[in-house]
Amino acid sequence: MSTQENRNTRQSVGVLGTGSYLPKDEVSNDWVAERAGVTAEWIERKTRIRARRYAAPTEATSDLATLAAESALDQAGIGADRLSYLVVATSTPDSPQPPTSALVQHELGAYDAACFDINVVCSGFVYGLELTRALLLMNPGTYALVIGADVYSRILNYDDRATSVLLGDGAGAVVLGPAPMSYGIVDARLRMRGDANELIKVAAGGSRLPTSHETVDAGAHYFTMRGRRVSEFVLDQVPLAVADLLHQAGATGEQIDHIVPHQPNGNLLAELVERLAMPNATTHRSLERYGNVGSACIPVTLDEANRAGELADGELVLLAAFGGGMSIGSCLLRWSA
Repeated sequence: MSTQENRNTRQSVGVLGTGSYLPKDEVSNDWVAERAGVTAEWIERKTRIRARRYAAPTEATSDLATLAAESALDQAGIGADRLSYLVVATSTPDSPQPPTSALVQHELGAYDAACFDINVVCSGFVYGLELTRALLLMNPGTYALVIGADVYSRILNYDDRATSVLLGDGAGAVVLGPAPMSYGIVDARLRMRGDANELIKVAAGGSRLPTSHETVDAGAHYFTMRGRRVSEFVLDQVPLAVADLLHQAGATGEQIDHIVPHQPNGNLLAELVERLAMPNATTHRSLERYGNVGSACIPVTLDEANRAGELADGELVLLAAFGGGMSIGSCLLRWSA
């Protein structure tokens, strides 16, 4: 065994603090329903969502991310100046350049932290955890901030009932650092099915279809989703990916104490949890209050469960994400209270 391998086997990386921020403006089903040509009852029956939050006109993704990060750092008792890495997972950055993480770094004063953004749509936060864990294992005793943040309200077509009723804005964050052996991130599994890339997309605004009067007039900058095919993909592929993770980690579904999943749609989520076959697990949900907040779904939901005291020391927590691409990210945590 090499010196590096030996060093990495003697440490673990875990969650030292969680935080979240949801904009103040709550948007009811009545408001969305009127624009989408449906009823509030239809939205709740189809999605189980009752409300969502939209960022104020003066708020961008970096603003939400910064507030979530400050909350996580405060809980962890770690100053921003001690961070070695700062990662923002988002598919709705403040602008194409510079990276949103650079703006968050500036607001926090985390000038010793290497920063980068990742865009794996709604799987981004879990991807960020695993990438950052690898960095911390190579640099023992260091700390990192991983943030999931999205402002979907800016790219929604409010006439499209397939998308406008689902999505909201929010941010969640965790501080990662040294954890006791056998605690922290046990294992993770990242997967991408690029052959399904057409299922979720924003067509315009990039190098293939640059911004123009024509693309704006055509509504090509709006978020689009092929809902039925996305559901089929999730129910078919996510249980397989989670089963691979458990096999890789030497765990079984019966051993899982908590599931913190992406929050796409309440009915889809209920069917997915049933297929995961984890009879002893508590499923944590936030979609009823906030809708689908993209890459922020898992860290927001994790933060709420943590602050409510629902995660006990030593319990196994499964994070299960999926999003555009089509991407899947699953992660197994041994919680340290």
